[in-house]
Amino acid sequence: MSTSTTFSTDWHSRAEALAIDGRAFINGRRASAGDQLTRPTISPIDGRTLADLAACRGADVDSAVAAARRAFPSWSRSGAAQRKETLLAVAVLMEQHADELALLETLDSGKPILQTTTVDVPGAISTLRWYAEAADKQSGELPAVPPGATALVTREPLGVVAAVVPWNYPLEIAIWKIAPALAAGNTMVLKPAEQTSLSVLRVAELATEAGLPDGVLNIITGTGREVGAALAHHMDVDALAFTGSTAVSRTLLEASGKSNLKRLSLEAGGKSSNVVFADTADLATAAAKAAFGAFYNQGQVCSANSRILVQREVHDEFAALLAKAAAEYRTADPLAGLEGNGSLISGAHTDDVERWIVRGRTEGEVLFGGERREIRGSDAYLEPTLLGGLPADHDVHRDEIFGPVAVLHAFDTESEAVSLANATDYGLAASVWTSDLSRAHRVAGDLLAGTVSVNTVDALGNTTPFGGFKQSGFGRDLSLYAFDNYTAPKTTWIQFG
Repeated sequence: MSTSTTFSTDWHSRAEALAIDGRAFINGRRASAGDQLTRPTISPIDGRTLADLAACRGADVDSAVAAARRAFPSWSRSGAAQRKETLLAVAVLMEQHADELALLETLDSGKPILQTTTVDVPGAISTLRWYAEAADKQSGELPAVPPGATALVTREPLGVVAAVVPWNYPLEIAIWKIAPALAAGNTMVLKPAEQTSLSVLRVAELATEAGLPDGVLNIITGTGREVGAALAHHMDVDALAFTGSTAVSRTLLEASGKSNLKRLSLEAGGKSSNVVFADTADLATAAAKAAFGAFYNQGQVCSANSRILVQREVHDEFAALLAKAAAEYRTADPLAGLEGNGSLISGAHTDDVERWIVRGRTEGEVLFGGERREIRGSDAYLEPTLLGGLPADHDVHRDEIFGPVAVLHAFDTESEAVSLANATDYGLAASVWTSDLSRAHRVAGDLLAGTVSVNTVDALGNTTPFGGFKQSGFGRDLSLYAFDNYTAPKTTWIQFG
């Protein structure tokens, strides 16, 4: 992160002075849509128009894919050491421009500037560096074969990779795709979310400045119906990496089958449970972490622990502690540099989330929160909300709300807790709180989730894989396992006699 970051900074003035280019990025340079169409991108913070984004369509996707295809042979053969050095140079420039990237991220998404400057942008840089360093540390195999022969198994890049990323972590999740794909020798065409395209567009410019060859990384702005669909059906795209909804994941599976059977890695929805047993050593810490797991980033997290299951003996005590901890996530001006939550992604999305609160109030009860606020003329702000009094088979336990809304539910036995936690179509994440090590292992083994966090919530890092089971998709981001999304094993058999 840039050492210039300070919370005495007048971020509002810096935002007003920021020059933003909304054009796409194709073959190493900014590019308008072929038909010159644009659409405004609006900040959820205060409703201001940030830039006119290029409204790309199929012909623009064709241009970007062609540029990536032309760049692939030289990039894939440049050698792992050279790719490492280039990606490390990109990370250096990102660090030098960290404040600018954080400001773009905050304006685009509504995240607090404190969060983007200390978590999102540094996290993206860290991931890029990690994969850059891993690029020249991958090795092949020499499997056993009959005498008179030698076989080599190498990991080969797939070619042109498309990526479609969401609006909740625009830069970080983009780097989760970009870094391993490029480190492995692929080239990429990435579609950011329509709402949050600005930070990754700027990173593409910085990457070219750092020496990334033209065509290796292309950013196409536009809608899912135009750009996303064109990438999914494109016959010259070899793989597609996606983070988003389960519904869109299904359409991508269909598109792959109807086009060229491109490789897919899909990180789809989630409805994660946080299971708190009565033997938890520090209930206050568990409540503080539960508030983080449910309300951080306004609950707009695919692995948000929004189903909080608490053993009946400590249910009321935990609920009171959770209400106290949730106060840290009250909404505030995202550019003020203070603790708290920013806005949701848009007023329309806030409307959708608020409808769940209305249902919770009508069919159960609102234990705390539930209020919508207006800040700087925008009504895309919701206070952290806890629902209760709803049966275990209620929609709020099953459907992904993607907002600062959690549901509290009591259980009596360990087997009941596991059954409740697994009663969802998703399998992305789960958390368990207990001081009993045997119970921790036992319950973690029984939970159907890609990541089970014990005595913490939503644990992840560059060294551990992130992804899910069931309708949360397949493939993994982060760790060395991510290379499996973008490479395939190749056998070279040499016969000597």
